[in-house]
Amino acid sequence: MEFMDVINSRKSVRDYLGKPVEEEKLLKILEAARLAPSWANKQGCNYVVVKNRAAINELAWDFNSWIGEAPVILAACIDPKNSGSHNNMDYYLVDVGISMEHLVLAAADLGLGTCWIAGFDEAKAKKLLNIPEAVRVVALTPLGYPAPMSERSKTVREFVKASKRKSLQDLVHYEKW
Repeated sequence: MEFMDVINSRKSVRDYLGKPVEEEKLLKILEAARLAPSWANKQGCNYVVVKNRAAINELAWDFNSWIGEAPVILAACIDPKNSGSHNNMDYYLVDVGISMEHLVLAAADLGLGTCWIAGFDEAKAKKLLNIPEAVRVVALTPLGYPAPMSERSKTVREFVKASKRKSLQDLVHYEKW
Protein backbone atom coordinates (compact mmCIF):
# COMPACT_ATOMS: atom_id res chain seq x y z
CA MET A 1 0.00 0.00 0.00
CA GLU A 2 1.05 3.58 -0.50
CA PHE A 3 1.74 5.35 2.80
CA MET A 4 -1.28 7.68 2.69
CA ASP A 5 -3.46 4.67 1.82
CA VAL A 6 -2.19 2.95 4.96
CA ILE A 7 -3.01 6.02 7.04
CA ASN A 8 -6.47 6.31 5.50
CA SER A 9 -7.20 2.60 5.93
CA ARG A 10 -6.18 2.38 9.60
CA LYS A 11 -9.24 2.14 11.87
CA SER A 12 -9.82 1.04 15.45
CA VAL A 13 -10.87 -2.58 15.10
CA ARG A 14 -13.09 -4.08 17.81
CA ASP A 15 -14.08 -7.33 16.07
CA TYR A 16 -11.58 -10.07 15.26
CA LEU A 17 -11.59 -13.37 13.41
CA GLY A 18 -10.21 -16.38 15.24
CA LYS A 19 -7.44 -16.70 12.64
CA PRO A 20 -3.95 -16.64 14.19
CA VAL A 21 -1.47 -13.92 13.24
CA GLU A 22 1.46 -15.34 11.30
CA GLU A 23 4.78 -15.03 13.13
CA GLU A 24 6.34 -13.33 10.08
CA LYS A 25 3.71 -10.55 10.20
CA LEU A 26 4.03 -10.17 13.97
CA LEU A 27 7.79 -9.77 13.64
CA LYS A 28 7.40 -7.14 10.87
CA ILE A 29 5.02 -5.17 13.09
CA LEU A 30 7.34 -5.38 16.09
CA GLU A 31 10.28 -4.36 13.86
CA ALA A 32 8.36 -1.25 12.77
CA ALA A 33 7.80 -0.40 16.45
CA ARG A 34 11.48 -1.00 17.23
CA LEU A 35 12.57 1.44 14.53
CA ALA A 36 10.59 4.34 16.03
CA PRO A 37 12.60 7.37 17.13
CA SER A 38 12.88 8.03 20.87
CA TRP A 39 14.30 10.54 23.32
CA ALA A 40 18.10 10.64 22.83
CA ASN A 41 17.72 7.33 20.96
CA LYS A 42 17.29 5.54 24.31
CA GLN A 43 14.88 3.05 22.70
CA GLY A 44 13.07 2.47 25.99
CA CYS A 45 9.81 1.08 24.63
CA ASN A 46 9.28 -2.64 25.24
CA TYR A 47 6.43 -4.91 24.17
CA VAL A 48 4.95 -7.93 25.85
CA VAL A 49 3.37 -10.25 23.25
CA VAL A 50 0.45 -12.18 24.75
CA LYS A 51 -0.92 -15.18 22.86
CA ASN A 52 -2.01 -17.32 25.80
CA ARG A 53 -5.83 -17.49 25.77
CA ALA A 54 -6.14 -17.46 29.57
CA ALA A 55 -3.94 -14.35 29.84
CA ILE A 56 -5.83 -12.62 27.00
CA ASN A 57 -9.11 -13.32 28.78
CA GLU A 58 -7.65 -11.87 32.00
CA LEU A 59 -6.70 -8.68 30.13
CA ALA A 60 -10.19 -8.49 28.59
CA TRP A 61 -12.16 -7.15 31.55
CA ASP A 62 -15.02 -4.70 32.05
CA PHE A 63 -15.81 -2.56 29.01
CA ASN A 64 -12.84 -4.03 27.11
CA SER A 65 -14.15 -7.60 27.15
CA TRP A 66 -14.24 -7.60 23.35
CA ILE A 67 -10.42 -7.62 23.17
CA GLY A 68 -10.64 -11.26 24.24
CA GLU A 69 -11.63 -12.07 20.63
CA ALA A 70 -8.16 -11.14 19.35
CA PRO A 71 -5.50 -13.84 18.91
CA VAL A 72 -2.76 -11.50 20.24
CA ILE A 73 -2.57 -8.67 22.74
CA LEU A 74 0.45 -6.37 22.74
CA ALA A 75 1.35 -4.39 25.86
CA ALA A 76 3.49 -1.30 25.23
CA CYS A 77 5.72 -0.63 28.24
CA ILE A 78 8.53 1.69 29.27
CA ASP A 79 10.57 2.54 32.31
CA PRO A 80 10.32 6.36 32.43
CA LYS A 81 14.02 6.56 33.36
CA ASN A 82 14.73 5.16 29.86
CA SER A 83 13.43 8.38 28.34
CA GLY A 84 13.90 12.02 29.22
CA SER A 85 12.24 15.20 30.36
CA HIS A 86 12.53 18.84 29.43
CA ASN A 87 10.66 21.96 30.56
CA ASN A 88 8.72 19.95 33.13
CA MET A 89 7.49 17.49 30.48
CA ASP A 90 8.19 13.77 30.65
CA TYR A 91 8.75 12.24 27.21
CA TYR A 92 8.30 8.54 27.94
CA LEU A 93 4.68 8.79 26.80
CA VAL A 94 5.82 10.39 23.54
CA ASP A 95 8.36 7.60 23.01
CA VAL A 96 5.67 4.94 23.44
CA GLY A 97 3.21 6.96 21.33
CA ILE A 98 5.58 7.12 18.38
CA SER A 99 6.41 3.42 18.68
CA MET A 100 2.73 2.44 18.94
CA GLU A 101 1.85 4.52 15.90
CA HIS A 102 4.56 2.77 13.89
CA LEU A 103 3.11 -0.53 15.13
CA VAL A 104 -0.54 0.19 14.27
CA LEU A 105 0.33 1.54 10.82
CA ALA A 106 2.50 -1.51 10.07
CA ALA A 107 -0.38 -3.75 11.17
CA ALA A 108 -2.81 -1.89 8.88
CA ASP A 109 -0.37 -2.25 5.99
CA LEU A 110 -0.34 -6.03 6.54
CA GLY A 111 -4.14 -6.29 6.68
CA LEU A 112 -4.32 -6.64 10.45
CA GLY A 113 -6.44 -4.69 12.90
CA THR A 114 -5.52 -2.95 16.15
CA CYS A 115 -7.22 -0.69 18.67
CA TRP A 116 -5.22 1.52 20.99
CA ILE A 117 -6.42 0.75 24.54
CA ALA A 118 -5.59 3.22 27.31
CA GLY A 119 -8.47 2.36 29.66
CA PHE A 120 -7.20 -0.68 31.55
CA ASP A 121 -6.07 -1.68 35.04
CA GLU A 122 -2.32 -1.14 34.88
CA ALA A 123 -1.63 -2.87 38.22
CA LYS A 124 -3.55 -5.95 37.10
CA ALA A 125 -1.75 -6.01 33.73
CA LYS A 126 1.65 -5.61 35.41
CA LYS A 127 0.95 -8.47 37.81
CA LEU A 128 -0.43 -10.77 35.11
CA LEU A 129 2.46 -10.09 32.72
CA ASN A 130 5.19 -10.02 35.40
CA ILE A 131 6.22 -6.46 34.48
CA PRO A 132 8.74 -4.83 36.85
CA GLU A 133 7.45 -2.20 39.28
CA ALA A 134 9.36 0.72 37.71
CA VAL A 135 8.00 -0.04 34.22
CA ARG A 136 4.78 1.63 33.10
CA VAL A 137 2.23 -0.14 30.89
CA VAL A 138 1.19 2.75 28.67
CA ALA A 139 -1.10 1.02 26.18
CA LEU A 140 -2.53 -2.29 25.08
CA THR A 141 -3.67 -3.26 21.63
CA PRO A 142 -5.40 -6.33 20.36
CA LEU A 143 -3.89 -7.58 17.10
CA GLY A 144 -5.61 -9.78 14.59
CA TYR A 145 -7.56 -10.09 11.39
CA PRO A 146 -10.61 -7.84 11.37
CA ALA A 147 -14.02 -9.51 11.39
CA PRO A 148 -17.17 -7.90 9.98
CA MET A 149 -18.21 -5.06 12.27
CA SER A 150 -20.66 -6.06 15.00
CA GLU A 151 -23.62 -3.93 16.06
CA ARG A 152 -21.69 -3.07 19.25
CA SER A 153 -18.78 -1.75 17.19
CA LYS A 154 -21.06 0.18 14.85
CA THR A 155 -22.65 1.84 17.89
CA VAL A 156 -19.23 2.75 19.35
CA ARG A 157 -18.02 4.18 16.01
CA GLU A 158 -21.19 6.24 15.71
CA PHE A 159 -20.99 7.45 19.32
CA VAL A 160 -17.39 8.65 18.98
CA LYS A 161 -17.97 9.92 15.43
CA ALA A 162 -14.97 7.84 14.37
CA SER A 163 -15.27 8.57 10.66
CA LYS A 164 -15.60 12.35 11.06
CA ARG A 165 -12.33 14.23 10.81
CA LYS A 166 -11.77 17.93 11.39
CA SER A 167 -10.52 19.94 8.44
CA LEU A 168 -6.95 21.21 8.17
CA GLN A 169 -8.30 24.75 8.57
CA ASP A 170 -9.64 23.75 11.99
CA LEU A 171 -6.32 22.30 13.12
CA VAL A 172 -3.47 24.19 11.47
CA HIS A 173 -2.35 27.73 12.32
CA TYR A 174 0.32 29.61 10.38
CA GLU A 175 2.71 31.97 12.09
CA LYS A 176 0.33 32.56 15.06
CA TRP A 177 -2.63 30.78 16.66
